[in-house]
Amino acid sequence: MLTKQDIFDLVEEEDVRFIRLQFTDMLGTMRNLAITTSRLEDALDNLCMFDGSSIMGFVGVEESDLYLHPDFDTFEIFPWRPHQGKVARLICDVYKPDGTRLESDPRYILQTVIKEAEEMGYKFNVGPECEFFLFNTDERGNPTTEPHDNAGYFDLAPLDNGENCRREICLTLEDMGYKIEASHHEMAPGQHEITFRYDDALKTADRIVTFRTVVKTIAKRNGLHATFMPKPIAGVSGSGMHLTMSLEKDGKNVFYNENDPSKLSDTAHKFTAGLLKYTPDMACFTNPTVNSYKRFIPGYEAPCYISWSESNRSLLVRVPSSKKPGDARIELRSPDPTANPYLALAACLKAGLKGIKDNETLPPSIDVNIYNLSDKEREALGVKSLPISLNEAIKIARKSEFISELLGDKFASSYFEAKEEEYGEYRRTINQWEIEKYLIAY
Repeated sequence: MLTKQDIFDLVEEEDVRFIRLQFTDMLGTMRNLAITTSRLEDALDNLCMFDGSSIMGFVGVEESDLYLHPDFDTFEIFPWRPHQGKVARLICDVYKPDGTRLESDPRYILQTVIKEAEEMGYKFNVGPECEFFLFNTDERGNPTTEPHDNAGYFDLAPLDNGENCRREICLTLEDMGYKIEASHHEMAPGQHEITFRYDDALKTADRIVTFRTVVKTIAKRNGLHATFMPKPIAGVSGSGMHLTMSLEKDGKNVFYNENDPSKLSDTAHKFTAGLLKYTPDMACFTNPTVNSYKRFIPGYEAPCYISWSESNRSLLVRVPSSKKPGDARIELRSPDPTANPYLALAACLKAGLKGIKDNETLPPSIDVNIYNLSDKEREALGVKSLPISLNEAIKIARKSEFISELLGDKFASSYFEAKEEEYGEYRRTINQWEIEKYLIAY
């Protein structure tokens, strides 16, 4: 745990001259208030104010003053900045002038659900698998839609042209305290994955938003454009952000049961049942863009149906194998990297906790390729489909008591309005497929 004096000492020892006070807006976009070290004491005393009415989903103009309260343990020096006059950051919680938390701060929403888990005796651990694409840039440095390579799954140089950039990203992340589990080229041309070690949910969400900044920064330094757009290329696999989850109690993994064939406990079964039950309700948060739903196409490595399996990779939830005693976890495969990680993790944890509290029953494991089944066969197994569009996902969430309880009506309404406007923009746009399909035919 860092103290105020620890931060003063680090700033002086490392010659830090510039500090970014960071937070995310409703949609998960990183925002910041930049200060010089002359204002560091004010920042650490929670005296830095900003106009919250300019931030999507925060407050109106009549109540615009908000304050940033830095989380000292998130202090980090950016390794890619100059050795002299370095730049550091602190991730902040957002407060109102009366000293209470801003209810629409996504970080607070996650912290609230984490507190609920703690009251039940649980610690929520999450490990993300983050996928992204690297594209070439034009002579002006603007992104193109040309992949940086034509390599495939687990390929290496010279086919994998992004290997050097990916290695630099991993080394930068390690300099920032990440423990990198693995990195490799993914299925599609120009597509990559970096997996970092699991941690508690709040640290993981903080690391995901930082990860996105690091990837884009290092890509740009290499003359490339990195995108977390889920499906930038038609006809190939899209980018997901698989979340591997477990609960811990008194230092022990409560998902583990050595006597169960899948090594999962009754608690894990109920948690998973809650996830499956509320997946449609939280889809517009785990998959928040129009483009997100173009990833849910059979044959492209993404789940399309609400089901689980002890080993089958084609399903929404699977149980990763492990040779470590006591290591049990589940993997949710629907989220994508455009999600606000604070909201996505809050929704997953809330769904799992409700599964435990409500004693939800986990349906049987689906151990066949679900895409080879007919609609009637899937229906007989009780398997439902994921939402097929952002519009459908919003309609489901609007009717959901689960989402209302998770977010509160005010925040949920603001989020839905923003996403409905986004979908409206999409509906008003004529794309190239429509031109090619209909212009001559009709």
